[in-house]
Amino acid sequence: MGTGNKVEMVIAICAVVTSALAVFIAWDQGRVMRAQQHGSVYPVLQADGYINTDPHVRDIGVRFRNSGVGPALIESVDILEDDERLDSLDAYRDTLPGGYDLSWTSMVGRAVAPGETINALRISWPADAISPAVQAETADKWGELTMLVCYCSVFKRCWEVEGLSKNSPARRVKACTRSEEDIFENLSENPSPVSQVQDALDPELE
Repeated sequence: MGTGNKVEMVIAICAVVTSALAVFIAWDQGRVMRAQQHGSVYPVLQADGYINTDPHVRDIGVRFRNSGVGPALIESVDILEDDERLDSLDAYRDTLPGGYDLSWTSMVGRAVAPGETINALRISWPADAISPAVQAETADKWGELTMLVCYCSVFKRCWEVEGLSKNSPARRVKACTRSEEDIFENLSENPSPVSQVQDALDPELE
């Protein structure tokens, strides 16, 4: 092989290596950009119970809060008792002390904005209708349940998070299956003789 051919071969090899490096750099930059895009809309959903007491009203309930930087798109909300899915909360509602008001907000299909808190379920009594001890006992009974929520980001990355009796960090899942029914909305299908209203404004408790 002549000197000229060797030079041409070296140049050709260098061109192939340079092209491969350019492809790798472009792929790596695209990967970094995708990661940045996902990170800029990363939702962190928390679902837990609460108890509130003031001189006029006593509340217990369930609320959702998005502590992330992107909207959380809720696809399903399941309530578990001893790891078994419940189709209804009627049995728990029927054990509530009398004189309560119940308000609820549909969560399946809802987008929770960053920093937003939504009261999914609120059960309240006049302060003179229930003692703090009975309120705490009632909250503990509902707190025995586990709430399993599946939600996604706008880029279809999805997570599951547990609340109430089990509070665990969100874990990645391949996808969420949209619930056909909303467990909170179903509370109003067979209403007890109490006041029930959908909380359209979702006010955050102070």
